[in-house]
Amino acid sequence: MLLTTLCTGEEVHRFKKSIVVFFNGKRKTLTTSPHNGGYRENLTAVFNNDATRGAGVATKLDAPTYAEHMVLLSKKLGLDPDRSAGISTAAQMEKVSIKSESYKDITVTAIVTGGVEVNGGRAGDPASWDELESKAIEQPPHGTINIILHINVDLSEGALARAIVMSTEAKSVALQELLAPSKYSMGLATGSGTDGTIIIANADSNIHLTNAGNHVKLGELIARTVKDAVTETLCLQTGLSPESQHDVLKRIDRFGITDDLLWEKYASSPNGGLNRARFSDRLDELTCRDELVTFTSLYAHLIDQLMWGLLSSSEVVQAADVLLNAMDMPLLADKQPADKSDCLHMLLGALICGLLSLLGANEAKNAKDQVMTETDDNI
Repeated sequence: MLLTTLCTGEEVHRFKKSIVVFFNGKRKTLTTSPHNGGYRENLTAVFNNDATRGAGVATKLDAPTYAEHMVLLSKKLGLDPDRSAGISTAAQMEKVSIKSESYKDITVTAIVTGGVEVNGGRAGDPASWDELESKAIEQPPHGTINIILHINVDLSEGALARAIVMSTEAKSVALQELLAPSKYSMGLATGSGTDGTIIIANADSNIHLTNAGNHVKLGELIARTVKDAVTETLCLQTGLSPESQHDVLKRIDRFGITDDLLWEKYASSPNGGLNRARFSDRLDELTCRDELVTFTSLYAHLIDQLMWGLLSSSEVVQAADVLLNAMDMPLLADKQPADKSDCLHMLLGALICGLLSLLGANEAKNAKDQVMTETDDNI
């Protein structure tokens, strides 16, 4: 299937669970591909491949190494393995987002697939692979944001490298604006552990640029196309969007506060009178309240600033009580944390107790409403 024709006349096709960009001239590429990766001037095509084998089927390589697997995949796609490079993902190629931006004679096109719902990570999170000993520390789940970035003008080698930096920054901006959580820490995600990037520059162009940073137009075009394409593909792939994130638990599950944890606490309390299904219904009603989402978001950012060292424990506790009061939750009652870790424990504990108290109040209100309704019916 022909997805689009780029302004340089190059065709972008989707077939055999892959998206392939066929070059029609001399191109410079900088890629994270395991085969023919790095800087190249001799490639004739690049691709992005969906490596999944179907629902419930484990993804596996067709060769002993990832690089050899990509060689075999090039052949399956009808490409010359010596003159092609590719990246792989668990995202569906049908969920691709293609965005273009132009300024005068410069056009930038981002072709992006992605998902971070199970593999979103923050730079600096604990690693899962020790390459020195070739062993897994922990098996990472699938999830990747893959970016193919096509630029219709010629770039210096340094500008190509800067374009990778710019596209990575833009990807992180998209994740930040969605408040996408890391699955390996309490932080916000900056990408996934398996993201891939391919930068393409048109070496046949008579326009030669040497910078792709924030202060030049090319950098702006790169950032805008990548950010928009990452945002759209994440919505297409998993429904991640501002609307889906408008939920209390979506804002705080990175701190370990989930519906399962709240149910566990509720079920073990003497006042827990709801079954699991009714509890989930009440929790869903509670966590979508506008004011609660707003105040919880501020509460979460207080925790972030505590962890980043931007606010002291005493400052955070004081502000947390203001927010807890606004949410009609029990206050911290002038407790003074011993250190940052103790403060974090206090803040999370207060929020859990507060949510459970609201659930209890909601349960009592619903019971009262039911009694009033039955009374009215009998009059």
